[in-house]
Amino acid sequence: MTLTRLPEAFLHMMQELLGTEEYPAFLASYERPSHTGLRVNSTKISTDIFSERVSFPVEPVPWIGNGFFCGEDSGASRHPWYYGGVYYIQEPSAMTPASLLPVEPGDRVLDLCAAPGGKATELAAKLKGRGVLLANDISVSRAKGLLRNLERFGIANMAVCSEKPEKLLSCFPGYFDKILVDAPCSGEGMFRRRPDMAADWEERGPSYYSSVQKELILQAADMLRHGGCMLYSTCTFSPLENEDTVEWLLKNRPDFELIPTKWYEGFSHGRGSCHHAVRIFPHCMEGEGHFAALLRKREEKGAGAGDPGDRDAGSGIVASCLTGRDDRTGQGRSLGEDKVNVLPGAAADFLASLKDPSFLNGQGQWRIQENRLYYLPDRRIISARLRFLRTGLLFGEMKKSRFEPSQALAMALRAEEYPWVLDFAPEDERTIRYLKGETVVPDEVPCSSGWVLVCAGGLPLGWGKTHNGMLKNKYGAGWRML
Repeated sequence: MTLTRLPEAFLHMMQELLGTEEYPAFLASYERPSHTGLRVNSTKISTDIFSERVSFPVEPVPWIGNGFFCGEDSGASRHPWYYGGVYYIQEPSAMTPASLLPVEPGDRVLDLCAAPGGKATELAAKLKGRGVLLANDISVSRAKGLLRNLERFGIANMAVCSEKPEKLLSCFPGYFDKILVDAPCSGEGMFRRRPDMAADWEERGPSYYSSVQKELILQAADMLRHGGCMLYSTCTFSPLENEDTVEWLLKNRPDFELIPTKWYEGFSHGRGSCHHAVRIFPHCMEGEGHFAALLRKREEKGAGAGDPGDRDAGSGIVASCLTGRDDRTGQGRSLGEDKVNVLPGAAADFLASLKDPSFLNGQGQWRIQENRLYYLPDRRIISARLRFLRTGLLFGEMKKSRFEPSQALAMALRAEEYPWVLDFAPEDERTIRYLKGETVVPDEVPCSSGWVLVCAGGLPLGWGKTHNGMLKNKYGAGWRML
């Protein structure tokens, strides 16, 4: 991007922000190309094995443990492992917020502004199948893309909804252990990569987004439990959208504190009282622009962290919203025609054929809805009266007396968890043909009749079905390579 296309008001702001020593280096960064990266899905493969086996060149991102730089023309978006959810293509600095939020297995996590899913997929991976992620985006169309990315990553312990934050707050006051607020912003940090955002900035700049961010951060704060952590981030440089928003929170919610986070060479400190916040500048690191502030909600006086299993106890609002119970009558809400924890014979037989699948976390329940079978990870979240696009893992669908496993299930499984696997090399032309929905002819099939898990290099891609030694391609139409 050339400097002549940057708004004059933006350049003036950056000169004031950086000072005479740093500002020339910042300007010079716009004459260099932006960086392309990918983040490995740690639930499917280790970074060491990935870097050894991937067919295109990658280099580690120094400040992201599972992040890699890759060339823009590397073909990463056409590699079979991309379709298998083995990695997510993401600009390197955008990997930072999710890496800094200290998510632990078993946490209840909220990603408030989650689409398209780059950060949500990493938060979910850090849960390692335990706990639950609620991923929300106010736009239904964007939430659909978010769901697809989470399913491609093989995430079962999640729910995706499209709601206003105030509706979420009415259901989940003080409920979550960890919250990410990657707030909508003026996007100054993406100007080099997305020149169109510079034009938008002149119409809707920092002052437009500031009020939205202040409202969001307070709503998120009230959904965090005492002792929990919240990460506020933007991809902009403006102090109005960054430090001022954090200071607004600290002023209006005095039980919050800004705390230090992991620090890496090249990070810059936040301005003024937000010294512990992280700033990423393109002239200091091999990334674009980001801001991240880690905040903690102090424990209530006289109270400890308590048993994680008891965190939602005691709130009448939570109980009513999550269970559907009317506290005035004590009556539960009817499930209608939904069937809970009842598996039809064909589905039960398919489940029995699996070998200790990792998505069965012991806390969920089964439910059939309109002949579709779901494994639901957290009954408190999934029972909320929200506009959900998906709750849990779509296991498959009953068609009369037959059971058909879902594409989402194929993504959630590991090759060793299913008895009949057909494994092609990622470079095998039949792998690409499979991903395009075309007929493939294997050297041999693992069973004479039944469902087969098709893999590339030992990592699942989707389903095929054998009959009399022939394989029928059952890769989902909406998932195919174009």
